[in-house]
Amino acid sequence: MALPLRKPLFWIHLVVGVVVGIVVAIMSVTGVAIAFESQVLEWAEAEARAVPAPQAEVRRLPIEALVAKVREAKPEAQVSGVTVYPSATAAAQVALGRAGVVFVNPYTGEVREGGAKGWRDFFHVMEDWHRWLATGGDNRAIGKAITGASNAGFLFLALSGLYLWWPRRWTLKTVRPVLWFKRGLKGKPRDFNWHNVIGLWSMPVLVVLTASGMVISYKWASDFVYSVTGNPAPATQGPPGSAGVKVTPPEGGGPRKELGALLATVQEQVPAWSSITYRLPSPPRGAGGQDKPSAPPGQAPSAPPRAGQGEPGARAEAPVVAGERRAESPVTNSERRTETPAGEGAPRAESRGGAPVGEGERRVEAPAAEGERRAESRGGAPVAEGERRAEGKSRGESRGPKGDSDGKVDAVTFNVKEQDGWPLFASTQFSVDPFSGVIAKREGFADFNSGRKLRTWLRFLHTGEALGWVGQLIAAMASLGGVFLVWTGFALSWRRFFPKRNPRTSTPVPASSEPTPVSSPETPA
Repeated sequence: MALPLRKPLFWIHLVVGVVVGIVVAIMSVTGVAIAFESQVLEWAEAEARAVPAPQAEVRRLPIEALVAKVREAKPEAQVSGVTVYPSATAAAQVALGRAGVVFVNPYTGEVREGGAKGWRDFFHVMEDWHRWLATGGDNRAIGKAITGASNAGFLFLALSGLYLWWPRRWTLKTVRPVLWFKRGLKGKPRDFNWHNVIGLWSMPVLVVLTASGMVISYKWASDFVYSVTGNPAPATQGPPGSAGVKVTPPEGGGPRKELGALLATVQEQVPAWSSITYRLPSPPRGAGGQDKPSAPPGQAPSAPPRAGQGEPGARAEAPVVAGERRAESPVTNSERRTETPAGEGAPRAESRGGAPVGEGERRVEAPAAEGERRAESRGGAPVAEGERRAEGKSRGESRGPKGDSDGKVDAVTFNVKEQDGWPLFASTQFSVDPFSGVIAKREGFADFNSGRKLRTWLRFLHTGEALGWVGQLIAAMASLGGVFLVWTGFALSWRRFFPKRNPRTSTPVPASSEPTPVSSPETPA
């Protein structure tokens, strides 16, 4: 049965493939490269992540002390988050924004480098290419637009390819060459066979990767997810983060509880926790536009970052929890920056295993901070910016322009991952009153509306992390298939537009000693 519009669709398919092929190949190669980023980093930093088992009487240092130790060892760095683990031999992981991470002995305060700088730099470069074609500055928006459009083109190629693949007659002879690999083929027959077979088997995964990349790349696509599920779309692009919880301080400005006490309260709420991340609040913006890192109570704020150390006003990311990716495609190893289309995301891909991985998709996506990022956290100090303002007010100090008119301050936020939790990427955010230690708000994946749940699933399906290492492997294999589709597609197109012409050879006429009689009506032949 001949399918209608097959010929015009074929030519559209061919032209779109030629136009977006190079970018699709780049996103596919980089998608494969970052597919197992979290596992590779965990392996490369295994020594730094482990500490000797402590004596029975030795107690863990409080979070404030760990932050102070890191700032003492790295005064130029801006601490953005601290992740602790239940194992007695696991080091605490401290995120330094875009400067990477360090590991701290939770008993002695010894600060150690991860030892995988080469790997982190490699993943950073791969994510830059995946999300923005390695563009920077003002050109980054152009790179993002190109990867987003190419990702959309790849989605069209996957869907139209299935239509073109559909056999006219379903017989073994017609289906066999486009259903499985055939040995002994060379040239055009081999490219045709590979293009059809790889395209058929990778098509379902590529549709998921590219469709989720669309949601990461374009706000209208993200809003569509909410509209389909009957929920209002968030005002900003990407999954909505939880609005900062505000609490009212006691009259007279009572003392704040130590972070250790607040952490213990959270641990009681989730006995089977596998990691807890304390996300330091965003530092206030200085007059010159530079972020001024805040300091723990009793410490002077550290110096502002130098030129080149992160982007002014950029938000710091939370430490990546083992097994999770960051998120911003430059995202170094995490959403580290922010998701992007086939790169926004994403491939944390949005991003980072399969084809167009999301912008970055790979860090920890905190329920609240989905922010398209796998979960970016803010840099700052143990005391939230709003809290510091409130303290200033109680002391008679002038308040900044962003001070809360109602006198409320920010609650302290912890993101908790549970052992054997489902979905694998799910985490629960606790907002704790810093004065009373009471849980002001608890929000987990189950509390999201259907639109946000679907949006979060798409974010982690883009990188394959939604299904663990199996999903990452499937996404990586489909991305590798994308590379072969580009190669065989270009080869078939080249042969169509520039066919090889074989020189014509005239067949020699054998010489005859006698003339051959010519038959005529009169002469019988």
